[in-house]
Amino acid sequence: MRVVIAGGHGKIALILERLLADGGHEPVALIRNADHAADVTAAGAVPVVLDLEAASADEVAAVLAGADAVVFAAGAGPGSTAERKLTVDRDGAILLADAARAAGVPRIVVISAMRTDDFDAASDDVFQVYLRAKSEADAAVRASGLDYTIVRPGGLTDEPPTGLVAADTTLPRGSVSRADVAATVAEVLTSGAASRMQFELTEGGLPIVGALAALPDPA
Repeated sequence: MRVVIAGGHGKIALILERLLADGGHEPVALIRNADHAADVTAAGAVPVVLDLEAASADEVAAVLAGADAVVFAAGAGPGSTAERKLTVDRDGAILLADAARAAGVPRIVVISAMRTDDFDAASDDVFQVYLRAKSEADAAVRASGLDYTIVRPGGLTDEPPTGLVAADTTLPRGSVSRADVAATVAEVLTSGAASRMQFELTEGGLPIVGALAALPDPA
């Protein structure tokens, strides 16, 4: 399976790339900075330099040609402006979905964030704009016609993976390791679980496969 990962040098993406490569799949990492190519290559992915903030849908679609799935793992990152929350976290995800549809890629997995729909529309606080950006991106992906899965993790940590998570439409606030998020995304991609579903994810007591199997059927 060929999987193209936007935000390919992010912490979750690097772990995901290694998991996919070790499973015999072909991860392709979209990166903005050519200096990051060595890191993604070491993780088992093929680097492609492409800036989602500057690229057209046709340019992205050309890179996605022949892929089985795409993953949106990009983000403007801590310390970025409210404007870049919109241009990267929202517009980048929408661009990836549009390009996937144009390229005939059937599957998209989006790494979003917990409680994004609770944003304060009247606030210009950067975090509230971030939540709005994620919420609007998720809504666009749900409406895209693609076979989507939207993973909304709680607070991210760099703790070692446990393989034990909680997954549901809504969960109490909590945290989850980036490694367990990556493992969940890898399972979704390789098994086809959680098709046309959106769910929150935290650390919990169920193995990832079992937590995904226990998700409520989509309406």
